[in-house]
Amino acid sequence: MTISSSLNAGVAGLAANASRLATIADNIANSSTYGYKRAEADFSSLVIEGGQGTYSAGGVRVTTQRLIDQPGALATSNNATDLAVRGRGFLPVTTESSLLNSSGDFPLYLATTGSFRTDEDGFLRTSSGVTLMGWPADPDGTIPTYPRDTGDGLEPVQINVNQFTSEPTTRIALGVNLPATETEFGATGDALELSVEYFDNLGTSQSINIEFTPTIPGAAGSSNEWTMVLTDSASGGTVVGEYIVTFDETRGSGGTIASVTQDPTTPIGGAFVDATGDFQITVAGGTIDLNIGALGAGTGLTQLSDSFAPTSISKDGSPVGNLISVEVDANGFVRANFDIGITRTIYQIPLIDLPNPNGLIAEDNQIYRTSNDSGTFFLWDAADGPTGDIVGYALEESATDVAGELTQLIQTQRAYSSNAKVIQTVDEMLQETTNIKR
Repeated sequence: MTISSSLNAGVAGLAANASRLATIADNIANSSTYGYKRAEADFSSLVIEGGQGTYSAGGVRVTTQRLIDQPGALATSNNATDLAVRGRGFLPVTTESSLLNSSGDFPLYLATTGSFRTDEDGFLRTSSGVTLMGWPADPDGTIPTYPRDTGDGLEPVQINVNQFTSEPTTRIALGVNLPATETEFGATGDALELSVEYFDNLGTSQSINIEFTPTIPGAAGSSNEWTMVLTDSASGGTVVGEYIVTFDETRGSGGTIASVTQDPTTPIGGAFVDATGDFQITVAGGTIDLNIGALGAGTGLTQLSDSFAPTSISKDGSPVGNLISVEVDANGFVRANFDIGITRTIYQIPLIDLPNPNGLIAEDNQIYRTSNDSGTFFLWDAADGPTGDIVGYALEESATDVAGELTQLIQTQRAYSSNAKVIQTVDEMLQETTNIKR
């Protein structure tokens, strides 16, 4: 029995070292595979209790696992959507085959890196079909509230490369100097006109036409008063605001706004805020906040000298623009850049964290799926909680240390040869036993 147990132990040793050799071969073969996590074979002894004075060899048992929690170094690239997780966490991905499934069910897998590029349908996926997933943003760029303990809210990230966008104007700051001489007795009283462009909800250029009419006093002196009437071109020239602006003429404050009033019976436009210089008008597409300067500030509208000149006009909004690039920032926000200079958030990529990453089940193409051993997962905002951040223009290199694997290869070869020698020796001893009786 003791001799046969030695034979069994030697066979177990051969099998265990063969498994270890397989992990080493896999690690070396994937030494240049981005995102690869090295496999490891661990040995544990088997003990068989024998009687007093005897010993039976139990042999060895091998267990293998993939060290998913060991990161590889990051390598830079020239593709904005080459993504790698720096620190703890996984990118949510799905398979290419799920995109062809009309049910809209996208199984959740995990990855630490990927070279994602748009395919013919605009989906961000790798050359092997691994497709990036994220939470879609609302049209205004905000991310709705999604459940964090399930992947039900995640969708494959799809980029419309022919996408157009525009932003409506919501705020205008107006700076204009009005000629003080036009409010003096004997002036012509002609209205001065100014047209200010804005963009409507469809990105079309519209204009707010502003007419400044001076109040001419009936006797000598100056009124320092103007009637400001605003009309909207998109509404067919409808009056959207009417205000009476009076300027200060005292020393130290001359030329600044002293008061802004409206017709108390039928005011047109929103109320003027003295402290900020804001009022609101309603054009065809919605409301616009317009700023002409606070009382006494000397910014916005002024009344100095004898020249009529816009000093500054600033506004938000933009015309229609073309998508030129897509980038993912450290917090996982997918931002579309347009040729008109605006950037819009279209997705957010969360990072998945779980208690035991090494308990994940490895699949092809360096992706993983959850198991009972990995524990329950949670979707974090990148760089929040225990997770790291997302690095664009980067890929995670293989976690294989080739020098270390070659060293283990030598050790494994020696161990395998030694176990083979044990089997050879046991065979010779059994042959001697059978030769006792001839």
